[in-house]
Amino acid sequence: MIFDVVTMFPGMFAGPLQDSILARARRSGRIAVRLHELRRWGVGPHRVVDSPPYGGGGGMILRPEPVFGAVDWIREAYPEPNERIVLLSPQGSRLDHPTAERLARYRRLIMICGRYEGVDERVREDLADEELSVGDMVLTGGELPALVAVDAVSRLIPGVLGRAGAADDDSFADGLLDSPYYTRPEVFRGSRVPEILLSGDHGAVARWRAEKARQATRDKRPDLLDRQDGP
Repeated sequence: MIFDVVTMFPGMFAGPLQDSILARARRSGRIAVRLHELRRWGVGPHRVVDSPPYGGGGGMILRPEPVFGAVDWIREAYPEPNERIVLLSPQGSRLDHPTAERLARYRRLIMICGRYEGVDERVREDLADEELSVGDMVLTGGELPALVAVDAVSRLIPGVLGRAGAADDDSFADGLLDSPYYTRPEVFRGSRVPEILLSGDHGAVARWRAEKARQATRDKRPDLLDRQDGP
């Protein structure tokens, strides 16, 4: 899986990509992340990437020329027919587990990190295949959402988590939240691990976890149950 990220601030990606699971996945070759600084395709001698919006208004808008230029260069330098161009934007659809599963089926994602007040509408209409958001909030740019998307999608690539099928046990994999988990010590500050988890009865444990997962979903995210149950 290849991620080509177009960003004004590639340094924001350094820490998360150099540690933990993402770092191991990169070293093993299961994922590749290429960062492309947008200003490289800026306009004129000063590499301008933004301008005030026509019609007035606060803030600056990313110009279309640098964004289109970056994507054109990526596609020419690294041809890949099985790709998806994603714009990270507060106006996008919510990034969720089914979306991550869908995106994981592509060979390459080109991710455009929005900035400032937004991007020229022609980027949205004529270039991006889809827009994604990580929540109903406005962040300083699309870099953090891009990192979230890279993480969520990478976990679904075979071999990234080490154990085959590990992602199948996660929250949202079956549309529900995950069940609670316990580990050593058996008793901590007066709170004891449920006896069923110590019983060795794997069938009973599976049934307990299924019920607890449904209970957690009912208490914390009843909207997920509504989706499963339908109208």
